[in-house]
Amino acid sequence: MGRDDKDGLYCTICGGIPPDKITTRRIPIDGKDTGIDHLDWIIAGVRNLNLTDDTAITEELLKRTKELNYVPTKKIKEYGEALLREYRNPGD
Repeated sequence: MGRDDKDGLYCTICGGIPPDKITTRRIPIDGKDTGIDHLDWIIAGVRNLNLTDDTAITEELLKRTKELNYVPTKKIKEYGEALLREYRNPGD
């Protein structure tokens, strides 16, 4: 790992974020742990909308997730189910 006051922390091998500094939350989607960037922020934003319908909640979770993460078209249903599960079970 390298450090430069101007550039911040970076991996000297690949130039990316050092592995010990990655904070992306991982959730099971279709049986595989999958990283979702800004998941806590996404869930908090949807909670603030005070939606009550599961379909509307899932659609909003997916919309916000897609803005910051790649969601494969073939796995939209699985992502939606996993995101709704995380929305309903905070801290699990």
